Amino acid sequence: MRQIILDTETTGLDPSDGHRVIEIGCIELVNRRPTDRTFHVYINPEREIEPGAIEVHGITNEFLKDKANFAGIAEEFIEFISGAELIAHNASFDLNFLEAEFQRIPNAPSIFDVIYGGVAIDTLAMAREKRPGKRNSLDALCRDFKVDTSERNLHGALLDAELLTQVYLAMTREQSRMFVGTENQQQGSRFEPIKKLSGLDRQLVISEPTSSELENHEAFLTKIREASDYLLWDKTEL
Repeated sequence: MRQIILDTETTGLDPSDGHRVIEIGCIELVNRRPTDRTFHVYINPEREIEPGAIEVHGITNEFLKDKANFAGIAEEFIEFISGAELIAHNASFDLNFLEAEFQRIPNAPSIFDVIYGGVAIDTLAMAREKRPGKRNSLDALCRDFKVDTSERNLHGALLDAELLTQVYLAMTREQSRMFVGTENQQQGSRFEPIKKLSGLDRQLVISEPTSSELENHEAFLTKIREASDYLLWDKTEL
């Protein structure tokens, strides 16, 4: 299974207000193992970045001035994610922004047609299910799963994708151990294979009811018949 851990940075919070993607970071996993393949680009959004967004990710309008626009990187991006299972934290945020970018390009596909299954795995929803009542931001998950964030002074798409990769693997480690043949199984698992007991010489013993037990059973059925005009026992063919 090929998976892509994805994160984006944007000019603001809502693509319906015209906000755009300015950074994409992707990490490739194959059979739950990170490969050496990554995808990372900065993008000229062709609009101003909101000051509040700059405070989060530190990416400025001046820095992006000479970068390609989304149409200029779209083909390479599609090739990288095509057919892969997409994983993101608060996935609807990233996918809504990316879909809005695809819709601006004539004849471009929908991102939902590009990724495996047409949906993404949302690690935020996964964390909320596994950790009800706890904080489930990426920072909180990194803290709880002992993922080093010492280099994360500001949000960045590639760095956040790398951190999310470690969090996702930690959150799903026990799940992967349930399946025979995975790399985790080879490294040892708390699930031991079921073994057939050997060395036991057992014969089937059939115990017949005594006359007293039969009489008691028939008396019990008679009471039920008196209380109800339907008895499933009478309809059963022996």
